[in-house]
Amino acid sequence: MTCRGSCPNQHRSTFLVSKPTGAYPSLTVDTTGTVIVSQAGATLLTTTVTKTGLYQALSTAMARWRHPNAIHDPAKIICDLAVTLALGGDCLADISILRAEPGLFGPVASDPTVSRLIATLADDVNAALAAINTARATTRATAWTLAGDQAPDHNITPEHPVIVDLDATLLTAHSDKESAAPTFKRGYGFHPLCSFVDHGANGTGEPLAFLLRPGNAGSNTAADHITVTRDALRQLPFTAKGGRVGRKVLIRTDAAGATHDFLDWLVARKLGYSLGFTLPDDAVERLARIPRQAWTPAYDDDRIPRDGAWVAEATGVLDLTGWPKGMRVIVRKERPHPGAQLRFTDADGLRLTAFATNTPRGQLADLELRHRRRARAEDRIRGCKATGLTNLPMRGFAHNQIWVAIVALAVELTAWTQILALTGHHARRWEPKRLRLRLFSIAGRIACHARRVHLRLAGHAPWADLVLTAYQRLHDLPRLA
Repeated sequence: MTCRGSCPNQHRSTFLVSKPTGAYPSLTVDTTGTVIVSQAGATLLTTTVTKTGLYQALSTAMARWRHPNAIHDPAKIICDLAVTLALGGDCLADISILRAEPGLFGPVASDPTVSRLIATLADDVNAALAAINTARATTRATAWTLAGDQAPDHNITPEHPVIVDLDATLLTAHSDKESAAPTFKRGYGFHPLCSFVDHGANGTGEPLAFLLRPGNAGSNTAADHITVTRDALRQLPFTAKGGRVGRKVLIRTDAAGATHDFLDWLVARKLGYSLGFTLPDDAVERLARIPRQAWTPAYDDDRIPRDGAWVAEATGVLDLTGWPKGMRVIVRKERPHPGAQLRFTDADGLRLTAFATNTPRGQLADLELRHRRRARAEDRIRGCKATGLTNLPMRGFAHNQIWVAIVALAVELTAWTQILALTGHHARRWEPKRLRLRLFSIAGRIACHARRVHLRLAGHAPWADLVLTAYQRLHDLPRLA
């Protein structure tokens, strides 16, 4: 750290944030000055790009697309697009917000150059996606190493595994786009299947793999679940060397993933799973055989017994012929909320739901709470839609596949910033919109002094002190890449 004295307003030291040549400019950050630069807080993102080695990883992986006489490196363009989406952009032209601030983001390609790159990548989309995903996996390993005990894979065991959530969502197409199709909700567009790694109760999460599919793609297509899970496992740092990870990884999804083919695939790889399970037609009669004393109170999110909700194991009373050996079915019954519609499988006015798992030990209430936290995947999808996934901006399917890969990169860039710089603060769990409003949109002034370029944040900004703390943490991280 290079100290430049104290700040009159905040009494904080400024420091030099070093960045590689050709990526983002070097800046010294403090909280004094006049507001003349917008999106100054976004340098948190560019500093994360530097510290995690994302630019170098992309540059290496995408070397085949870099023309010898080109002015703009394709890796820098992809990084700029990811930063643009993290700041709230939803089309390629929004990169102009970075182009308007060369002092913050360095040279940024023109709109035609950006469009040509996306078109070029779309011409060989499989190779382009493989290159981007390779760079993402390399960068993720560095980010998790820097995160230390805050990393999702810190001290993982079969009892405390890394949890990978799978869930699908619908994207509406407002114009005629390649492979768009009617959806099961009578809409029109796409039906991507997504996977995320869960950061736990004190964090958010990050995307691992997206599979863009037409709108009429099935919800319980086993082949798609296998494809996304396989791609997700390749993104985990501890699986990069190959081999089986066993129960140190738990695949969690809703009932759409509870198919025989997908479950057999998980069991063959000795992975843990927690999948929603659809009760058979005779479930009410069979569950009536469970003794009353076998039902134990369910937990709420704070692990406190919840009034009006109970759980019990139903493995011994259900006919599980054809399902994998070792599969357990756990049932939850609860009083439905006012206005809820009961189903034929509900009994005595109580809503019945179930899930299947191969976890052999643990309290039933804990296992049920762990499965119910699968709802966090909905939060992750909401974050992706706030970061460019709501609308696929291009007509070609391959072009939109590249766009979805950049969305994943933008979301995990935000997550890496939080896990490295915002741990211990509520901002560690903030969703993209709040991060933009409170941190990334802070304004500042660029000034040159003593042959150094300084970024001086507005001292009156409510969260300027948090930004400085985050910069300090990022600056103090070692360079592993």
